[in-house]
Amino acid sequence: MNASTVRDDRPLVIFGNKLSASLAWYCIVHDSPWQVAAFTVDAAYVGDGHHEGLPLLPFETLEAHFKPADCRLLIPMGYQQINGVRRARYEAAKARGYAFASYVSSRASVWPDLVVGDNVLIYEHAIVQPFARIGSNCIIRSGAHISHHCQVADHAFVAAEVAMGGEAFVGEQAFVGVGAVLRDRVQIAPRSFVGAGAVVVADTEADGVYVGNPARKLAKTALQVS
Repeated sequence: MNASTVRDDRPLVIFGNKLSASLAWYCIVHDSPWQVAAFTVDAAYVGDGHHEGLPLLPFETLEAHFKPADCRLLIPMGYQQINGVRRARYEAAKARGYAFASYVSSRASVWPDLVVGDNVLIYEHAIVQPFARIGSNCIIRSGAHISHHCQVADHAFVAAEVAMGGEAFVGEQAFVGVGAVLRDRVQIAPRSFVGAGAVVVADTEADGVYVGNPARKLAKTALQVS
């Protein structure tokens, strides 16, 4: 799909009952054509069955309330388990036949031919330059700068105020923390964890944790810090 939020008469169901779900709900309500009908979470976390004044439904039995053909899902979860939790729920919903919405803030700076996947959220004041590509199930937070010819692969998370130089690449399921800087053409390997404020000037290794200026690799793995 292109960068515009596609209009659809089907209601939207948001996965989650934490702050990230509330943030997505607020933006959708105030800045999109979507109508949010409910939230969904794993049954163990349903609690009193409401979130933000809407029904909170068990994900395992969502079909009893919203069949796949009758709604779209949005999964705005954070980077828990190096984005693995969001990926697992996304893939589970997709296997059950659910389709997904994507949200691109009207306050983001994007070009009309920007290509994004499904279940993507691009928040306000993010800048995505020409020829950049955003995969599916990605989060791009406020103020991030995705330079020309960059690529953000599926299931990745780019935090607020990240600056990516031209042709930089963020690999599948990687996390780039608040205010990090990626040198042009640098390759962030799958499931890498780049800490807040890190300045990455060389390619990373899969599952590595990188902090500092210039970024150095820690002994911990990405799963241990996320």
